[in-house]
Amino acid sequence: MLSPTAHMPDRFPARHANVIPIQPATNDTESRQGTVRCSTCSMRSICMPPELSAEDLAKLDTVICSSRSVKRGDTLYRAGDGFQSIYAIRVGSFKTVVMHRDGREHVTGFQIAGEALGLDGVCAGQHNCDAIALEDSVVCIIPFAKLEVLCRELRPMQHHIYQMMSSEIVRESGQMMLLGTMSAEQRLAAFLLNLSKRFKRRGFSPAEFNLRMTREEIGCYLGMKLETVSRMFSRFQRDRLVCANGKTVKITDPDGLARV
Repeated sequence: MLSPTAHMPDRFPARHANVIPIQPATNDTESRQGTVRCSTCSMRSICMPPELSAEDLAKLDTVICSSRSVKRGDTLYRAGDGFQSIYAIRVGSFKTVVMHRDGREHVTGFQIAGEALGLDGVCAGQHNCDAIALEDSVVCIIPFAKLEVLCRELRPMQHHIYQMMSSEIVRESGQMMLLGTMSAEQRLAAFLLNLSKRFKRRGFSPAEFNLRMTREEIGCYLGMKLETVSRMFSRFQRDRLVCANGKTVKITDPDGLARV
């Protein structure tokens, strides 16, 4: 769990982008597949503060200058890998996973285009989970040491990093409440509404979207069995709250789903 103040002195900067993963990344010699320019990226308005000037963006271009592709099912980084960079998802989506000692997998989160990965490594200097691509994806590589230096100059970037870390705290506390106090029906409704809100913020349809994760992965994240997830989807369809066709989900009654 990251704290917005722990390990984040005044010099702390901030910034994130988008990505596509390929193999675990443990240092800045990781695969560099083409030049990335924040100043010309279509995701810029999602990934970075709007206050940045053309001169500020030029400075960012010197820090965030490489991307990486990750095939579906491949790992961007693994638990225990040394922390060097954070990653902005430019294309695609990921899940973060913690492995139990008995080999069971626990999904701790799903990340979509425009969101960041790797902040878990700031605290201890190494990652505490695996980041696995749910589909062919691309990520922008952001070397954290260089970002720190840049943030000394760009206060909006520093504030942006604080916001990113704060959002991690909010997300994890929300997950604890979801698992500890909500019924199975409420958990799935909250999950779908959260995804809808995140897609909307990124300019996608909040009402109809594809679920890149499996029903089993959703259950693993929500603390539910696969059969329970399937039963809840069927109930929502019967109540005309959602229409699910394979991986495509259409929220037909968002107010009704919120009342759940």
